[in-house]
Amino acid sequence: MNLFFDTYALFEIVHKNKNYAPYLNIGIITTRMNLMELHYRLLFLYGKEIADKAFDRFLPFTAEISDEVIKEANQLKLLYKKREFSYIDCLGYMLSRSMNVKFLTGDKQFEKLEGVEFVK
Repeated sequence: MNLFFDTYALFEIVHKNKNYAPYLNIGIITTRMNLMELHYRLLFLYGKEIADKAFDRFLPFTAEISDEVIKEANQLKLLYKKREFSYIDCLGYMLSRSMNVKFLTGDKQFEKLEGVEFVK
């Protein structure tokens, strides 16, 4: 079983959130853009060593983003403009849809969307 891990999910795994423990032994899919967000947040909170370690840990699980997914992500962002999704969130969600896997997140904005595995 594979899931798309958004930045929120990756951050919670780094922080050993027990609610994410069941997801540690399944296939991770993410993007370099999600790793960029994660790296920045960890760099801000804990410094370069921890940020680099987390980036390197998840790097093997990154998927490429096609031009079609980029276009679909922009359509999603426009459709839900009042929710103020980030571009990276839209890319990840649409990539998960194109790969037919659930989008793992604790981001409240995604809680009711189809194909979302919502975990706080």
